[in-house]
Amino acid sequence: MVRKREDGRLVPKMMSFDVFGTLISVRDSSYGTFQRILDATGARGVDTKEFWEFWEHRNIEQYWEPYRSYREICRTSLSDAFARYGIRGDPNLIDYYFDAFSSFFLYDDVLPTLERLAGRCKLAVVSNIDDDLLALTPLSRSFDLVCTAERAGGYKPDGTLFQYLIDNAGIPKSDILHSGQSQFTDLVGGKPKGLTIAWINRRDVPLDASVPRPDYVFNDIQSLLGLVET
Repeated sequence: MVRKREDGRLVPKMMSFDVFGTLISVRDSSYGTFQRILDATGARGVDTKEFWEFWEHRNIEQYWEPYRSYREICRTSLSDAFARYGIRGDPNLIDYYFDAFSSFFLYDDVLPTLERLAGRCKLAVVSNIDDDLLALTPLSRSFDLVCTAERAGGYKPDGTLFQYLIDNAGIPKSDILHSGQSQFTDLVGGKPKGLTIAWINRRDVPLDASVPRPDYVFNDIQSLLGLVET
């Protein structure tokens, strides 16, 4: 657990962040692209958001399997989604999604918050992603440590990616505060590793009974400032 001062505020030496869904508005950034994918198949009457949610669920399931690149996982998940919805489509249409990474956008609170936090501690990103796709993502600032599934050879849920963070942070894990939006990757993978975790519940969804409890819950990352600043 990250050390607390007498006033209850935390004193982390590093703050790490999930990227997609925490810093990047991934759903809003992706829905238009997935509509393009569905349009290319000629599919009619398919709810784009529901289709995307199924696809993302399949991604997370595959994160538990022996490592494959994020691109490969996404392609397999699209094939599975086509089958689930009875669509005849080419899984390589997922390239529309990869091509859209450079147009993804940050939540409004991200850059001002990170700028203030950078004066207090080191910053890291921890993402279930390939290096080249993260490089395309407009994060608009650098980080002291970059942790990707490609570099770790594994993803968050089974702890592989969080172990990479711990091994490369250069400080005890008790000095790291991780923030992420995913119950089923950030909480499931990070809490068993002994990390202090703030769940960034931007969509105000209920916490699933099956996942470990977060140490803190906020609706945005700007709220982290009240946890670590005087």
